[in-house]
Amino acid sequence: MYVGRYCKGLRHGAGLYVFKNGARYDGEWRQGVKYGQGTFWYPDGTRYEGEWKRDMKYGFGVYYYVNGDVYEGSWKKNFRHGMGSYLYADTNTKFMGTWIKDRMQGPGQLIHPRHRFHGFWQLNLPYGRGCFTFENACMQHGHYVHVKDPDYDETKEEPVEQGQVTEPATLEAEAGEGNKKLEDTEGVKLEEAKPEPFEPLALKKGVIALWRARCITPYNADLLPPEPVPLQEEVSVDSLLDRCSEDLIMAPERYLKYEDEYEGEGGRYYEDADYPGSFVEAI
Repeated sequence: MYVGRYCKGLRHGAGLYVFKNGARYDGEWRQGVKYGQGTFWYPDGTRYEGEWKRDMKYGFGVYYYVNGDVYEGSWKKNFRHGMGSYLYADTNTKFMGTWIKDRMQGPGQLIHPRHRFHGFWQLNLPYGRGCFTFENACMQHGHYVHVKDPDYDETKEEPVEQGQVTEPATLEAEAGEGNKKLEDTEGVKLEEAKPEPFEPLALKKGVIALWRARCITPYNADLLPPEPVPLQEEVSVDSLLDRCSEDLIMAPERYLKYEDEYEGEGGRYYEDADYPGSFVEAI
């Protein structure tokens, strides 16, 4: 069920769409797809509030998980990507750092109630040199290594990773309603037209991060690892023009010029105004 604005037969502007499985989206649409600011409620109780582009979470947004966890930061093509923070509700700890294709990857911090870790991450695990800082103004330096988890059982089914944004296949099918499918209208093979997939890298199975301390020193900000910075990327998703709004904006001269009106008064002006840009130049 959809309640909202239309343009040329497509959902366009502000509107609320309720899906058959109980999910709903309340926000901005453009040419039949979710585009702009909006909130999506999922059937499992999770919620996303933020920016959309072509039916995908894209830009800045906040995702509220059913277990109380919260991610706040950048998104790209439905994945956490760029600068973002993740709050673990059960331990009251927060990760702040860089995400690449839904994975903690690069510089970041893990903030605990009374101490924090500064370092680097690789596929959701801390890795390499880093340091812990404490309230008593001291620092513990060392590095993380990845070792085999002695409790890992390869025969057991892998659980869904913590913090992963999962969306039921049925919901994906419904939420994608209105998308324009790629058609082979020019005899070009679809395989050649498909862009490079934007997907998360596989996580390491049966691997844990082990901290190896080296020394303790007084706190010195110059000894901290580099801070996370926003990713420098170009926007890869084509923008959809708001053609309906453009149609409503008519040139001022269309309202002023009528046949046999203003005869002999400013005639040259109105003739020139028939050409795009002349009105602006006249001003």
